[in-house]
Amino acid sequence: MSPESAPLPSRRFEPDLPHGERILVIIPTYDERENLPLILDRLHAAVPTAHVLVADDGSPDGTGQIADQRAASDERVHVLHRPVKDGLGAAYVAGFAWGLERGYDVLVEMDADGSHAPEQLPRLLDALQHADVVLGSRYVAGGRVVNWPKRREWLSRAGNLYSRLALGVRIYDITGGYRAYRAEVLAALPLGRVASHGYCFQVDLAWRAMQAGDRVTEVPITFTERQIGTSKMSGGIVREALLKVTVWGVAHRWRQFVGIFGLGRKPATAR
Repeated sequence: MSPESAPLPSRRFEPDLPHGERILVIIPTYDERENLPLILDRLHAAVPTAHVLVADDGSPDGTGQIADQRAASDERVHVLHRPVKDGLGAAYVAGFAWGLERGYDVLVEMDADGSHAPEQLPRLLDALQHADVVLGSRYVAGGRVVNWPKRREWLSRAGNLYSRLALGVRIYDITGGYRAYRAEVLAALPLGRVASHGYCFQVDLAWRAMQAGDRVTEVPITFTERQIGTSKMSGGIVREALLKVTVWGVAHRWRQFVGIFGLGRKPATAR
């Protein structure tokens, strides 16, 4: 096994490592009362110095109240109450704004359902030493999915392949939602104009970062299907992603075409 394909070790993230920045893990929630305490315990066992922002979209099952209880007893836990379910993208944008206002150096996206293993967060943080955005990838060497229905896996793989070809990028898991950003990357992006919802949001943000010239890299992760609760994936989310990626891809190819052939340039005037 080559060094590139060898799986990275999982370990605790200690504050005396070279990148001891202030880390904020943003966890959007909607009806995750059973999963949330488990994920918070695992996260702080893996990365004790990390702070967490639970962005709850008015969960009717009381997830927000459970988050409040944890915040009252742990200064590393914070809660952002949002009145209605407004989509994954909107929850993350609100969380990013919250974290940037408070001076965090690194902002992390993580699901509440356990599909993103907190024990693997250290490898994302390590990779930030040489990158601006780190994507946890299911589809690079060392990455894998566990207990996912084959239909969901092939739909995900097809979506990532289509995005890679349409946008002309070398990212193998651009739809994945386990990722870490340097704060300056998010501060420079027009987050107020990001209107994507669902998992199209992940493509949108990574694409914007690459267009801005930021260093985007992938590290392998193991994605595990949730054991408690139900998935929030829907047909509408898939259709939104397909439509928007197609539009972005066509616009990108047109700009390349114009650039190559010099279309639209004004002819030079003779002196």
